[in-house]
Amino acid sequence: MSLAQLHYTSARAVSADDDGGGSGSGARFTAVSAGLPTPVLAEAEQLLGYEPPAETPHRPDSGQLRSLPEALSFSELMDGGHLLARAVAYAGSGGGSGAVGFHAHAVHLPAGTRLPGGALPITAWRSPSWASAPPRGGAPERISALPASAAFGPEALNDFAVSRSPWLAAVFADLRQVCSGGPDAGRLVLVERHSADAARWVALASAVLPPDDAHRLTFTTYTRRPADAPHQIVGVLPEDAPRNAPPALRVHDCAGARPAAPVEDAWAETCARIWRNRSPELFRTAAELPGGPFAAGPLAVTALCAGVPLGSAERAAAAEWAAERPYALDEERTHRLTDALTDPEIDRTPNELASVARLLTALDGRAPAGVTASLGALLVTEAVYGNDVTVVPPGRSVFSGPGGEPVAAALVEAVGDDLRTELANGSPLTGPDSVPGHGVGRTVQLLRIARLLDVDCADLLPGVVRRIARALRDEGAGDCGQVLLELLDEQFDVRTALLGELDRIAPKDPTATERLLTDVALPFTGAQTLPHLRMCAAAAEARAHGGEDRVKALNAVLRAGGMSPFTEPLVLRTAVGLVWDGGAPTAGEARQLLAASTSDAHRTAGTWSVLVAAALGADADDAEAAELAPDLLRGFPQEIDARTRHALQLLEFAQGLRSDAAAPGWTETALRLCAGAEPVEPGVREQAYGALAGRLLAPERPEAELYAFVHSADQELIAAYGRAARQDAVLARLRSEPAYAADCFTVWSAHPHAGETWSTTRTALLEEVLRPAVRALSPEQLTAVEEAASHTGSSRTAEAFRSWHRSGGGLRRRLGSRIAARVRRT
Repeated sequence: MSLAQLHYTSARAVSADDDGGGSGSGARFTAVSAGLPTPVLAEAEQLLGYEPPAETPHRPDSGQLRSLPEALSFSELMDGGHLLARAVAYAGSGGGSGAVGFHAHAVHLPAGTRLPGGALPITAWRSPSWASAPPRGGAPERISALPASAAFGPEALNDFAVSRSPWLAAVFADLRQVCSGGPDAGRLVLVERHSADAARWVALASAVLPPDDAHRLTFTTYTRRPADAPHQIVGVLPEDAPRNAPPALRVHDCAGARPAAPVEDAWAETCARIWRNRSPELFRTAAELPGGPFAAGPLAVTALCAGVPLGSAERAAAAEWAAERPYALDEERTHRLTDALTDPEIDRTPNELASVARLLTALDGRAPAGVTASLGALLVTEAVYGNDVTVVPPGRSVFSGPGGEPVAAALVEAVGDDLRTELANGSPLTGPDSVPGHGVGRTVQLLRIARLLDVDCADLLPGVVRRIARALRDEGAGDCGQVLLELLDEQFDVRTALLGELDRIAPKDPTATERLLTDVALPFTGAQTLPHLRMCAAAAEARAHGGEDRVKALNAVLRAGGMSPFTEPLVLRTAVGLVWDGGAPTAGEARQLLAASTSDAHRTAGTWSVLVAAALGADADDAEAAELAPDLLRGFPQEIDARTRHALQLLEFAQGLRSDAAAPGWTETALRLCAGAEPVEPGVREQAYGALAGRLLAPERPEAELYAFVHSADQELIAAYGRAARQDAVLARLRSEPAYAADCFTVWSAHPHAGETWSTTRTALLEEVLRPAVRALSPEQLTAVEEAASHTGSSRTAEAFRSWHRSGGGLRRRLGSRIAARVRRT
């Protein structure tokens, strides 16, 4: 194959101030091979310019001239062809002796062709075939080759790669993006002090790229204007490095400070490690393995088999690739790969261990037992000592046969005692840094390893099961639910013991157990009774079907458990916890619960306290609480403490007042019980005081009880009387029953010296309750009130009422004492 040549020369001196890429308005083609299309020449003219560095002397001496950068470029043309060119400065004459000019020598590669012999374009760096001046006479002959110089020998490139170790991975990562990202992938800008170093970078890049990409890689080793260069790799001097470059320019200052950020690219990191190991031949070896372009797996496998140390991410990529193609490697390379993966001197990440586990699964049954056993031993050792619950122990088959049994025996010797010790002591299940389910996952992991290695842990099982059950109830399974189910499926003894323990502790926190069963579908559908677990599993549906009727929901939950509270009282505790979730039922619901089950069942289940809480927590207007209190006092005499007993007796006292069954001495009884029940629940106090006030507001009250109440001077009790007197029933009666109005006037006008509390209350009742009611009465009704007052008291009482009624609010203070005196004398 022969290549057409182009020579392009500046016709005058070129300075750093020239525009348009530095070609100068006088630059022209000085020699062109015959047959080159005109469009190619027009496009080439835009690519062949040269602009010397900014600090170049106007008339450099020969040494300064030789030190100027050399621009070797490989450019893609619009027709699919390429232009490989070298541009150098020379001492021109157009601007005076010694002025700087340039000469560009290029060869044209038509579309679909490559350099002779399949040479990469970068190998033409400083090839002896390049000319530094235009040829003399006519069209130049076509050339058949661009033989490489000795500048890029293997050792020279290896030395350069090692010298650029800090930048290798980052540059290769961006190279992959530039070459695989399409036309909008941007450009890779390499800042070097010498254009030869930029050319060496291109050589490194060409070696790591897939062959097709390497032959299509466009580049220039030097330019003053990187933002305008149409190449994938652009070399610039430090003074021309872009500042605040846009994302399209991926700038790496290899002449500046070393980069500190890690590179998260397994392919790029593997390429870097191979170059640092001075083993570029491995790139060709890896290209023979199956895998897509820029795949890290083939490269990482090749490097590991050759003894090149890699990082965890790269080893994981190798294991993943081999797991997907278990037949791609021969037995020898499989051995080398597994030896590298099981090196005891390296640290591994969870991702790498997961990849090794997948590789082991792929090789199990296909590779020799020695290979699978070594991988299995790695996973077991990492699981025991790494505390990483995501590491899945291998299957038993990896240690089967003559090749695996010795490995298993050695593992038992190495980790067996530590395994039993941790199972006996338990892992920390809670703590400030703990993750929900981690303790469960860790214990499950150790139990599976113990079964895998036949380490006898039967004596430890009860304690282990207790820890797992409590951890599951308290913190849930987290992300370890699936491995727990796998353990229960594999180990029947653990399954039976764990389900039994979970059922036993469920009554202590049934809502937590219900949450656990929602997250993890535990297999308790076998022969075990497990009433509490069955109730927890059915609770949500029972509550939904029961709606507002929570007692109905409770009965549905009890039926799901399959056991009667009379047979197993603790099911009552579980059911109450599931339906009321730590809260208390209403007093009416509590009466139903107590009626449905005996007090003995509630006492054994511990739910008696829930019934008591229902009574004491009821509102003041809940009459069911007073009905419930006597039953609780009779049913749980030993369980109820003194304070609670007095509170329940207050409710019982309120019931007795309403039913006219209370013994005499109401005020004394109420105050005594309240004192014993401190701190009294608001609803309880209001029920008792309200019932007492209601009886004292009735005309048929015993006068002795009224007298004791008035002279009690108890602020809360008298305040309750004042609130009761303002109730609608009392107000309606005052407006409709003259005798009742007269009776209230008599009471509220009496006992002026009983104390300030009573005096304030009765005065307020006269003015704020009775007076508005009396004002609304007709004259006939007022007359009836006066007659009733004379009957209940005397003529003086009637006269006092008339005076009070006629006095109005303005005379209230002046006549108050006079009215009270008359009523008192009467």
